[in-house]
Formats: sequence, structure tokens, C-alpha cells
Amino acid sequence: MLKTEMRNENTKNIDKMSTMEMLKVIDAENYNAVKAVSNALESIEKAVDAITLSFKNGGRLFYIGAGTSGRLGVLDASECPPTYGVSDNTVIGIIAGGDGALRKAVEGSEDNPLGGIKQLKEYDFNKNDVLVGTSAAGGAMYVTNAIEYAKSLGCVTIGITSNEGSVLDKISNISIVTDTGAEVVTGSTRMKAGTAQKLVLNMLSTCSMIKMGYVYENLMINLKATNIKLTKRMTGIVCDILECTEDTATELLNQSDWDIKKAIEIHKNRKAETL
Repeated sequence: MLKTEMRNENTKNIDKMSTMEMLKVIDAENYNAVKAVSNALESIEKAVDAITLSFKNGGRLFYIGAGTSGRLGVLDASECPPTYGVSDNTVIGIIAGGDGALRKAVEGSEDNPLGGIKQLKEYDFNKNDVLVGTSAAGGAMYVTNAIEYAKSLGCVTIGITSNEGSVLDKISNISIVTDTGAEVVTGSTRMKAGTAQKLVLNMLSTCSMIKMGYVYENLMINLKATNIKLTKRMTGIVCDILECTEDTATELLNQSDWDIKKAIEIHKNRKAETL
């Protein structure tokens, strides 16, 4: 039996626990998700380096999954453009059942053997791209068949699963196994397995974006001013880097069409002219 489908001995009487007892046992189990990610760092490192190389060669990062796994991939992909200033076509999340499945479960979509392949083709998926397949159980045909298709094109494939020895673990070029064990509620992999997947996805996108030069020290220097909060953040970043006032930072950003790198360059040129 898959570990993610086993019954958790620590929660067999959870239906009789007090609210605080429930919270404490769930909290304790959540630590297992973090530990599982820690144990997979070497595989995550390989994945980050492969993704970065793909970006440098003009490739894209694709996430593909069903249910919770698919939603988490779409979430991570959607947050890359506002955070790192990359195009919507740099990191792409695909979910079984289409965008409608982000809000409502589309039953049976994970068992569609050709669904993932069809969606990849719609994006002109090619050998320069990287495909990350996420499946807690590791056997969703929508995901595994897409991985096999990507491999046939010569792409690097990465699998994220919580079950060692699963199909996804075996067929992926780089396999990231987060062994989160039995869930608090039996089979509810939106919990520990999903938490581990979210942590891994954070690492994959964040580290690859840093390696691409979109972060200076720990600042988002490729940020785009798409709302008031981000506008203020950009002003603060320029202030931190140049050790200048908010007024100066705002002036520089206005002159550079709100591009942090250009704002810094304008400041450097000004200083050089005064020397």
C-alpha cells in the first residue's frame, strides 16, 4: 500500500479529540512535511540547476499536476511574473481538467492518459523546456504520461511525489521524493504531502530566479510596479541599495519608467559625472 494511503496511528481517535488536541496532532504531523523536504535537498538541488540551465538556453519551466498538486503548480507559476518580473510564458502551470479545476474538482481528469500531453502541445512544448510533474501518490496517468512524452522530446523531467517506488519516481530524470508518510485524515494528501509539494515548488522557482540574476542580495530587483504595495516596495528597495531618501528613489524610478536596475544605473551615471 502507498504510504500516503495508510492509516496514521497517531490520529485513529482524532474524531474523539478536543479542538486543541486535534490542532496539536496536526501541528506535530506538519513537521514531518518539513523534514521530508530536508531529506530531499540533494534532488532539489539537481532540479534547480536543470531549470536554471533551461532558462539560460531560452527554455521554460512547466508544472503539471492534478487536484491539489495541480493547483499548487499553477499558484507557484502565477506568482513568478509579479515577484520576479518575468513574462507569463516563463513559468507555466497546467492542471488536469483545465482552469475550472482550480475552483472545483474535475473528477476523473487525473486518469486521462492524453490530457496532459494535449495541453503541453498547446503551448508548443519543446526540448528546451523542463517539465515538473507533481503527484502525491505518483501514479496519476495525466502526469506520468506527460512526463513520458516530455522525455521522448529530450526534455529534462522532474517528478515530485511522496511515494518512493511509484511510477513518477521511477520514470522522472530527477525524482524528488518527499516521504511525508500517512496523512492525519487517511488519504487526504492536500495536507502533509501538499505542504511538502508547496515547499519544494517554492525552492525550485525561487532558487532558479535568484540564479538568473533577478535578486540582488535578498531584494527583488526585477519587480514590476503593478499595484500600490509593489510600488512602495520598489521605492524601498532603491532606498536600501543606494542609501538614499524616498524622494530621490521615487525620482529615479520615475525617470527609469519604474525599472530598478535602470534607476540604479541612472544614479551611478550621475555620480560618475560629478567626479
